[in-house]
Amino acid sequence: MATTKLRKIQKIITGVHTTDGAGVNLTRIIGTTKLDNLDPFLLLDEFSSDDSNDYIAGFPLHPHRGFETITYMLNGKFRHKDTLGNEGYLTDGSVQWMTAGKGIIHSEMPEQTDGLLRGFQLWLNLPKKKKMIKPSYQDIPLEKIPVINLNGLSIKIISGSFSGLKGPGNPHTEMLYFDITLNENSQLNIPIKEHWNGFFYIYEGDIFCEEQIQKGYLGVLDTIGNFRCTAGKKGSKLLLIAGKPLNEPISRGGPFVMNTSEEILQAFKDYYSGNLV
Repeated sequence: MATTKLRKIQKIITGVHTTDGAGVNLTRIIGTTKLDNLDPFLLLDEFSSDDSNDYIAGFPLHPHRGFETITYMLNGKFRHKDTLGNEGYLTDGSVQWMTAGKGIIHSEMPEQTDGLLRGFQLWLNLPKKKKMIKPSYQDIPLEKIPVINLNGLSIKIISGSFSGLKGPGNPHTEMLYFDITLNENSQLNIPIKEHWNGFFYIYEGDIFCEEQIQKGYLGVLDTIGNFRCTAGKKGSKLLLIAGKPLNEPISRGGPFVMNTSEEILQAFKDYYSGNLV
């Protein structure tokens, strides 16, 4: 019988504390000098605070073009509005999937003034042929996210498929996005499509995967085989995210991600002339 190959860890990094928006304190995990991107993923931010001064200013109106944002709220509430009249409301456990496409100008503002706000925002690149598609939104409430409960673990399937269940997230670039809870000493073994880039991020507890890896660390995985790990004595909570690389040039300019510097300059021209959307 053939032995299933396991993905090795290529790199382990921590995030960088920074501010964004109107002064929201957050940890940038992908999108730094430690890990600029992991094709097709452009950025991963974690925001977590029980001090409203760290987040209440939120993210006032700002533009995007050329990628998708996936905002996953663990705790707290955010209200989204855009200049086209769209509005959405994120609550505990929910997800907003925004496809910026050819352009969107929106705001993301917390509504609570105290209590814990915690969650993640992931930027998923769009392929060249889809960068200028019509913007769209997918609001995913907690009850629409399937959960698989196995011996000692549970898996929330935000996007992708596992054990016959498919998540509601509908990306333009093939990917999976799982939020995984492991009980004490329980083991996880997840298949990932060959040649997909993938990573895990531990936001509670610790795991053993070749070595002990603690809360706050991201592990970049090899591109062949399953992901296997074992939880520590206090259990663990982690994100497992993987996707098909686009293998296309990336040109970034603030809130815009295109393929060439000329396209970035055009995005800024469109924005300042009122022609982005």
